Amino acid sequence: MRSYIGIFKNPNYVKLFIAQFASQIGTVTGLIAFTFYILDRFSQQPVFATLTEMMYSLPTLFLFFLTGVLADSFDRQKIARNCDWICAGLSLLLLGAVMIGFMPLIFALLFIRSGISKFFPPAQSALLQGVLTKEDYPTAMGLNSMLSSVFFLTGSGLGAFIYWNLGVEGAILIDALSFLVSGVFIALCRIPLEVRMPNGQIAFKEFKLKTVFQNFWVGVKYAWGKPIVLTLLIGILMIGVLNGGTAVMHIFIMKYKLAPETYEQVQIGLTIAIGLGVLSGSIIATYLSKKVALYKMIIASFLINGITPFIQSSIEEIWVYFIVHFIFGTAIPLCNVAFFGWLGQIVDPKMMGRVQGLVTPLMMFTLTLTQAFIAAAFPNHMTIEGIFYIVGGASLATALFYLIKLPKLAKIEHEKSGIGRVVKATM
Repeated sequence: MRSYIGIFKNPNYVKLFIAQFASQIGTVTGLIAFTFYILDRFSQQPVFATLTEMMYSLPTLFLFFLTGVLADSFDRQKIARNCDWICAGLSLLLLGAVMIGFMPLIFALLFIRSGISKFFPPAQSALLQGVLTKEDYPTAMGLNSMLSSVFFLTGSGLGAFIYWNLGVEGAILIDALSFLVSGVFIALCRIPLEVRMPNGQIAFKEFKLKTVFQNFWVGVKYAWGKPIVLTLLIGILMIGVLNGGTAVMHIFIMKYKLAPETYEQVQIGLTIAIGLGVLSGSIIATYLSKKVALYKMIIASFLINGITPFIQSSIEEIWVYFIVHFIFGTAIPLCNVAFFGWLGQIVDPKMMGRVQGLVTPLMMFTLTLTQAFIAAAFPNHMTIEGIFYIVGGASLATALFYLIKLPKLAKIEHEKSGIGRVVKATM
């Protein structure tokens, strides 16, 4: 508790935290409402729900070389702020497209808005790294995980409530407002110039395509030359498979197997179950990050979340599914807090944007491939259970990979750095 109180004495962190809260409340409720809208309008064509998810992930494949480079080349605060405000404007255009009902335009706007939003995470992560101490970074990741759990708990119910009472149009308006508010709080931050632009000021006219690729390659070489960063990034490929499957498998098994008539209401219960799990896991993970090796938390997370999908695929009773879903949620923060808290401690601040810029495209690459495979294979060539087997198998494979690689690399990193709590967390 003392670490939480200390971190909230940092005014810049408080504003960034509020900005993240505002942004997530609109994004989560908007996504849930939009998913319900697609499933209601195309109830016999689940491919459209998968395509909607793909519109959120595909832009990464086209922008992967640019997002992190921009965060390390220009004002990180302005990038994060402008991303929010542009997304707010695109949300209003999306509202018009939904009112017209023209699906190609809807998917195009989802694609463009998602593309703009991809520039936000590298800039925000680099700002957080700059305004926090290395010791506070795992605590911040724990708070981020708790924040996510709150939206797990309330987002689905709130999204469903808005959809039922205000329609998808109301959800999109709230989404736009949330982006606007988030941008305002980011603009209010008073962040030192050396944090916003650690590599110095670069004139936009000097920023050419050749420079982009050169800077991107510098980031790749940095990650390649730091074995522990490279190993973590390789694991990100498997995380993309997990995220791609879990994005659709739970709502699919409810709609097409366990609760076809009441899947919307059951989905709210599932969201509450995983939200309580993530909230509990976040508290546990924040405590453990100061007591045990971070790599042990990562391995435990993948092991638990490799077993639970196999169990869920064979469950016939919804209440049992809820219990296992809670356990699944509890394990998620063990990875998130340890993984991103560790990354923030070991990466050079001047390279943080580019390293963070590699995380998202690697994950989205396998996420998109997984969702494309599901869209093509389900339901004609693959059962619902097959999606669970893919997710469980990928998670167990990742746990085994990290079990082999991380303990040795953690010891080497500790011997090199000897950073405060990193010492305790990597012994």
